Amino acid sequence: MARTSTLPRWAAHHLAAVRVVLALTLLVGLAYPLGMTLLAQAPGLRDASSRDTLIGKAYTDSKGNPLPGYFQSRPSNAGDGYDTAASGAGNQGAESVVDTADKPSLLTQVCSRSKAVGELEHVDGSRPYCTPDGVGAVLGVFRDGGTTGRVTHVVSLNQVCPARPFVSSYERVVVGCAEPGADYSRAVVTPVRGDAPARPEVPADAVTASGSGLDPDITPAYAGLQASRVARERGIGEDTVRALIAQYTTGRALGVLGEPAVNVVELNAALDRTHPSRGA
Repeated sequence: MARTSTLPRWAAHHLAAVRVVLALTLLVGLAYPLGMTLLAQAPGLRDASSRDTLIGKAYTDSKGNPLPGYFQSRPSNAGDGYDTAASGAGNQGAESVVDTADKPSLLTQVCSRSKAVGELEHVDGSRPYCTPDGVGAVLGVFRDGGTTGRVTHVVSLNQVCPARPFVSSYERVVVGCAEPGADYSRAVVTPVRGDAPARPEVPADAVTASGSGLDPDITPAYAGLQASRVARERGIGEDTVRALIAQYTTGRALGVLGEPAVNVVELNAALDRTHPSRGA
């Protein structure tokens, strides 16, 4: 005779959920961390950790200017940059396009970084929705119907007076600069794409931080963009520098996960060993 459960259906469902929680807790809360800890003790991985190549660093002078003989890391929001005690992201998303009095928007940060990288590498640093002076190209448009109707007033929200607006007019209305302290909350926020190329010369990882702020990797594209400068500053051939980039480029995990990456810390350490900077 088959044995039947005496538990009510709702109780059986709750019991199953508890079992799943316990199983996952043991798996991802105990077994996985222990397994990763044991794996990290493997000779190759343990040595890599001791060389501090798993955490990025900034290659800048005391004023925050890039050291021209070194490959530059991606931006970091961890403290003042790559601070292991303050790992974290900037907590700004795609909707962060208007600067505030105490903090630039994510869009303006991206625009200013792209402009700076373009100047450093002598390439076009322009990108969509950015002004030539490196802030978010965003208009505040006032209409007589609130969000609809005739345009009555337009302000370039991220260009504070006496800055010259990136466009002179919008729907035949003259665009003004933003007055400090003025309230533009009733304006319709209108990003303007501009005529920048759809594929900017400055890669995305050059202008955005990683989630932890500690990532030592950049894309091969960003490393390649910097090769000419590093070669020139160190007095070596660009082919030599590109060969080192290739040497310190890792492929996708298991051949399919993630993207190829270049460990900047390892790459710069190799350059110092083999071709010391003339300014060192």
